Amino acid sequence: MALKPLIAGNWKMNGVGASLDEARAIAEGAAALTSVDLLLCPPATLIGRMAARCAGTPLAIGGQDCHTEIAGAFTGDVSAAMLADAGASHVIVGHSERRTLHGETSALVRQKAEAALAQGLVAIICIGETLAEREAGRTLAVVIDQLQASLPAGADGHTVVIAYEPVWAIGTGKTPTSADVAEVHAGLRAELVRLLGADKGAPVRLLYGGSVKPSNAAELMALPDVNGALVGGASLKSADFLAIAAAV
Repeated sequence: MALKPLIAGNWKMNGVGASLDEARAIAEGAAALTSVDLLLCPPATLIGRMAARCAGTPLAIGGQDCHTEIAGAFTGDVSAAMLADAGASHVIVGHSERRTLHGETSALVRQKAEAALAQGLVAIICIGETLAEREAGRTLAVVIDQLQASLPAGADGHTVVIAYEPVWAIGTGKTPTSADVAEVHAGLRAELVRLLGADKGAPVRLLYGGSVKPSNAAELMALPDVNGALVGGASLKSADFLAIAAAV
């Protein structure tokens, strides 16, 4: 099934008000890239301003995380309802930095994804193995287990996106071989179809993330069942992010 690629940028804890110019440049460049969908996920402090700045353009805006609850006494947290109110259409959940640095489990990631869906947001669910798990030959077992445990009720091609990010490749400049990526994405697609049925599992977009840059984007995006990318550092520069999108 031919799926429209999604190129999503995760700004992580980077960006202040001046960064809105980069977002606007991406939004303007997106107008010429009709064959792909573009999304930026800035820090929560920028979502409202970025959504307003990019209104009327093809660039969508998302959040980087959300709480499982809609509201309450959770100091420092942001709910899916707040993200939607600020103008977000998507939210990343289960990024490896959240799983590793904040101890988030797949069960918690599933709850966050369900909270996102309840507010009309698309949940971008991240999964990926560590270097030790890869070297032990457990890559497919690990990512399929994370997929099974993180997938929310109501998942389909309209409500969720899956991002495969090998933990050891994020921000390191290292990437798996094309054959490695193709093998994992094929395994994930087969599992999605098994879990959801062909009608719901086949349309779910599978993104690759982990040191994606203009120089390797074309090769990665040409692989079967790679339906886009989750881009880190390269998404902070409009020229690099648009070059990745143009390489699809």
